[in-house]
Amino acid sequence: MATTLAQVAGFLDNRGWRYHSDTDRNRIITAVKSEQVEDFMIVIQVQEDGEYLALFAPQLLNLKDHVYKGVAFQTMLTIAWEEKLLRWEYDPSDGEVRTSTGIALADATLTEKQFNRLLSGLIQLTNEGVERLQGVLATGNDPGGKTTTAQMMAALREMLSAEGLAELEAQLQQLQGEGDSV
Repeated sequence: MATTLAQVAGFLDNRGWRYHSDTDRNRIITAVKSEQVEDFMIVIQVQEDGEYLALFAPQLLNLKDHVYKGVAFQTMLTIAWEEKLLRWEYDPSDGEVRTSTGIALADATLTEKQFNRLLSGLIQLTNEGVERLQGVLATGNDPGGKTTTAQMMAALREMLSAEGLAELEAQLQQLQGEGDSV
């Protein structure tokens, strides 16, 4: 079951994509055009006897000795918090930053819909993240970071039901009506 390199190649063929199959390393290398990433290469690797599929975009940025490296790390972690599909990775030996995603298949068969979601998500979220990080590396400030209020609201939405949010909103309005600041 699980997946094979041939199955992944078939999914790419269905998309009309060009790629290089490296069967010795059980991976496929392809690329996409992007305004944010100069050489947007994508590696798709079948691992663990087909029970895990990994996709990653190597060499997106280099942070080895960058003055805003700390802010960039904080931004990468923030993006990882905000986006469930994308992981940011850093190689301390050479400063390489890359993104990745993957799926554990174990005894399941990879579907084309799953593959396309992973591939599209990797591309879109990497483009958005790199654009945001380029702003950080230029200025030292995260231009896309959510405000503390937005982060709190997102956390509350996850924790509370719709009724709980409505009740909280009513209580906050009542407090404001009494002249208290929130």
